Amino acid sequence: MTDADIIAEFRAAHALLEGHFILSSGLRSSRYLQCARVLMDPARAARLCGALVARLPAAVRESVTAVVSPAMGGVIVGYEVARQLGVASMFVERPTGTFELRRGFALSPGEKILMVEDVVTTGLSSREAIAAITAAGGAVVHAACLVDRSDGAAEVGVPLTALLRMAVPSYAADALPPELAAIPAIKPGSRAA
Repeated sequence: MTDADIIAEFRAAHALLEGHFILSSGLRSSRYLQCARVLMDPARAARLCGALVARLPAAVRESVTAVVSPAMGGVIVGYEVARQLGVASMFVERPTGTFELRRGFALSPGEKILMVEDVVTTGLSSREAIAAITAAGGAVVHAACLVDRSDGAAEVGVPLTALLRMAVPSYAADALPPELAAIPAIKPGSRAA
C-alpha cells in the first residue's frame, strides 16, 4: 500500500477531517484523522492492518506472543494486527487516569509484546501504555501505529513502525497561527479536553 492508497482509504471513510481540532494531547491541529471511522469497515481495517503487519520487521512478527493496545483508539487496530499475526490481543485502559492491564488479562514475565496504537502524535500515550505493559511483566520489543502524525519525531521508547507518516503541525492553544485561531475548536476524539 502506498501513502496515496492509505490516504485514499481515510478519505473514502470520511476519516480525514479539516478544521480546528483539539487533540487528545491537548494540542491543536488543522487536520484530524478519525481512525474509528476508517476502521468501521472490517474489510478496510483488515487491508490497513495487513499492510501495517507487512511493514513490521520479520524478527518482530516472529517473536511477539501478544499485541497490547491502549483503549479505546488502539483496540480495533491491535485486535486486527494480533489476528493477522496469530497471537493474543489485549488492551490497557485508564479506569483512574493511568493505564493498567485489567479484565483478567495477564502477561508472563518477559513476554515479548508488540504495542499497537491507532495514531501517534507526541508519543505520550504510547509511552504510558508501554509503562503499563512493563509494570504487568511484559517486555515491549516494538510499537506500531496506523498513522504517525509526528512524521517520525515522536519518541515512544522502542522502535516504532507506522503505516503512514505525516507531518501534521500541532500547536499549543496559546500559540495558534491566525488562520486556525479564527476557527472554533472542536474535540472529535473520545477523551474530554
